Amino acid sequence: MNIAYLCADRGIPVLGHKGASVHVREMVGAFARTGHEVALFCTQRGEGNPPPPGECMELPIPDDPDLVRTIAAERGLDQDTGDKALRSELLRLAHDRTLTARILGALQLRGRRPDLLYERYSLMHRAGIEIAEALGIPHILEVNAPLVEEQAKFRGLIQRELAERIEREVFNRASHIVAVSEAMKAHAMNQGVPESHISVLPNGVDTSRFNTAIDKLLIRARHGLSGCPVIGFVGSLKPWHGIDLLLDAFQIVRRQHIDARLLIVGDGPVMENLRARVTRERLGRSVVLTGHVPHDEIPAYLAAMDITVAPYQPQQDFYFSPMKVIESMATGRPVVAPRIGQLTELVEDGVTGRLYAPGDTAACAAAIAELLHNPLARRAMGQHAANRAQTAFSWDSNATRVAALVPALHVHAGAAAPATA
Repeated sequence: MNIAYLCADRGIPVLGHKGASVHVREMVGAFARTGHEVALFCTQRGEGNPPPPGECMELPIPDDPDLVRTIAAERGLDQDTGDKALRSELLRLAHDRTLTARILGALQLRGRRPDLLYERYSLMHRAGIEIAEALGIPHILEVNAPLVEEQAKFRGLIQRELAERIEREVFNRASHIVAVSEAMKAHAMNQGVPESHISVLPNGVDTSRFNTAIDKLLIRARHGLSGCPVIGFVGSLKPWHGIDLLLDAFQIVRRQHIDARLLIVGDGPVMENLRARVTRERLGRSVVLTGHVPHDEIPAYLAAMDITVAPYQPQQDFYFSPMKVIESMATGRPVVAPRIGQLTELVEDGVTGRLYAPGDTAACAAAIAELLHNPLARRAMGQHAANRAQTAFSWDSNATRVAALVPALHVHAGAAAPATA
């Protein structure tokens, strides 16, 4: 097929290091490897990693103050209040209003007519449904998070009612929805989408880069970890990742394994507090904080670990599909994680890792200690984890499943409805 891939979210630099950026590149690469031609349209190209196969077209937010003022007036809003959240929302709406014509024009200029529009859902964007309907092609919408709720909770959302209306419309007019977890499937169904119109595809892994053959010695030597049992964490250090719980559990583990080391790979909002705690509690000889590491180097860091931990805090409606867990498994590392959300599907307790009660520090420490005590069982779990990742969680498998959906998809007839914003 000829696929147009749309990522309108300006917060996802396609060539950047975010998990979402990796996800976009991996899906585009998987489509290409499985025989499809892909044109990627994005709001921010970014930098830091090689581009995925195919053409990558950056369509940044237009510098059009008149359009922003027009949309504000239509909405009865005063854009001159200095409210950053409102300004951001108006820019999203202005960008969305121009995207359909810009993408259709770019396709026409290049003589392309896609067979499928595959879109990563972005907050307050509905251009995808307009483009697909204008071309008369199926529109598959990938839904990774409850974006309205996230925005309102963490960054502020002035026009929540509008955002909810757009989300409901886009979900219901898409030909099919690909949800990354059962929780996101339930979220789409709550918006009125029939269950038959939703498929669940967890995040994947490129097993040509994440596998059991990677040398662990270089990273261990670089960070003074040679000969030590290494407990590892990889992630963006967000508040909900449970780093404090991991440090508490590590302190317990060290009572039995004084030579154990904790390797924390990544950077993010809690790094400053984390550094302060490591200093305050004099853990500098036992805890290694790498800061940001390019995604291409993550396989070697995972190989340097004996165990990885994904210590998420207890959360209602846990909707994540943790890429770092799947990558850890593919590298042959058993994973210790709370019994919550999709983690219970990814990690088979006692077979590919250990699960513990969410928020239970002692149970987390006990699971880690058990794996350190039993190297033979640990290695067996790691091999089972690698086998499962190879067979169940490859990006290429995800791309193949998406392509298989297309022949049966309904295409909305007629022109797109007038914009809601």
